[in-house]
Amino acid sequence: MTNFPIDKFKNLETPFYYYDTKLLKDTLNIVKQCSEKYNFHIHYAIKANYNPKLLQIIKEYGFGVDCVSGGEIDTALNNGFKADKIMFAGVGKTDKEINSALQSNIFCFNVESIPELMNINELAEKQGKVANIAVRINPEVNAHTHQYISTGLKENKFGINMEFIPAFVKTALTLPNINLCGIHFHIGSQITETEPFEKLCSRINEILGIITNLGAKITIIDVGGGLGIDYNNPKQNSIPDFEGYFKIFHDHLKIEEGQEIHFEPGRSIVGQCGTLISRVLYVKEGSEKKFIIIDAGMNDLIRPALYQAHHHIENLTADNSMIDDIYDVVGPVCESSDCFSNDERLPISHRRDLIAIYSAGAYGEVMSSTYNCRDLSKSILDYEI
Repeated sequence: MTNFPIDKFKNLETPFYYYDTKLLKDTLNIVKQCSEKYNFHIHYAIKANYNPKLLQIIKEYGFGVDCVSGGEIDTALNNGFKADKIMFAGVGKTDKEINSALQSNIFCFNVESIPELMNINELAEKQGKVANIAVRINPEVNAHTHQYISTGLKENKFGINMEFIPAFVKTALTLPNINLCGIHFHIGSQITETEPFEKLCSRINEILGIITNLGAKITIIDVGGGLGIDYNNPKQNSIPDFEGYFKIFHDHLKIEEGQEIHFEPGRSIVGQCGTLISRVLYVKEGSEKKFIIIDAGMNDLIRPALYQAHHHIENLTADNSMIDDIYDVVGPVCESSDCFSNDERLPISHRRDLIAIYSAGAYGEVMSSTYNCRDLSKSILDYEI
């Protein structure tokens, strides 16, 4: 649980991202302890947050990285992560990105189509290299999450559908510069139920049998990420249940000797350590609504506008927390979607009060923009103030 230095916040320009590195380290320690118990391999999904100061902390735990662009690979390498622990996913890898990844000798490409497979083989041949690949498969498992972050169904753009597995495997086994050594899955993000992960395990067992019978030797089983965080009660549940999460895969996956299980957690590692701190500009009373207008906008944290996501919100400096009212908490951006929460019960609020928007460590700072020509929010770590 984050304890905010509110007196110090009062003198800082808002909005800004505040990162609790103690919570981040506590989370990383649990991830490391629980994954090593089962000999699982961790690749941090760098798209969740690539703040370089946070990456320096994550790197110290010996994890690999899950990347979805050439830029993310460069960022990982520049921050000291090892190339031989980098997984490169993404449905639209460019020739430039593939060539650079081959030159860097990354661990594995997660391949999403036969055309991509053919292209990697051709580019690897020109470099005189053999590329390790894992085929990404849509296992038809419903993650019961928002449609924008559901990725394991037939209608999603990612991976190949199960009926195309034989064609993919047979093609890969004929290509001289391809080493088909893995299978890859990622059914979605912010998954808070165990059922989808259990179903995924069952489907993986089935697919492993199919691919093995086709003659492929699979050593890497990459189950992706997706473990959700508690956006409604972040202070009570600041660290997800990694023990229970990893145990699902340990108990349900049937793997052979020499096979490794890999994970790609992102949000579950960094989501709760980040908070967006903002300041009340105005309290506006309409005919039907009361609005708290803050200086953070959808350009700073787009998740509520993009995913209809809800973040826990607190007024940190309210004069009397025993008296409250119902507000819409909105930003200054010229869009009606620039709303962080409707009908939020908060203490009676006033101009210059400090507002905390919790669980903003993942897909917050990294998705921010300068829309409306607004400045990017700064980031501050707990030990810096």
